[in-house]
Amino acid sequence: MNELGITSWPVWEKEVSRFPWTYDEEEVCYFLEGEVVVEYEGGFVEIGPGDYVTFPKGLECIWDIRKPVRKHYSFR
Repeated sequence: MNELGITSWPVWEKEVSRFPWTYDEEEVCYFLEGEVVVEYEGGFVEIGPGDYVTFPKGLECIWDIRKPVRKHYSFR
């Protein structure tokens, strides 16, 4: 975390909800709290505290937030 400077990245928070999302640019993030299932064509991924995730540019998905989320994020 220190090498990447993750703790200096902004923090995003979101309550329990479900919504579509399209990534206009690549996003990397580190999840601090919460539980989310990200559904995409052909599958899904479950994400929770301690997970480091990269969402590629152009990804179309549905976020299903099951427990409120807090994450550090950075666009590339």
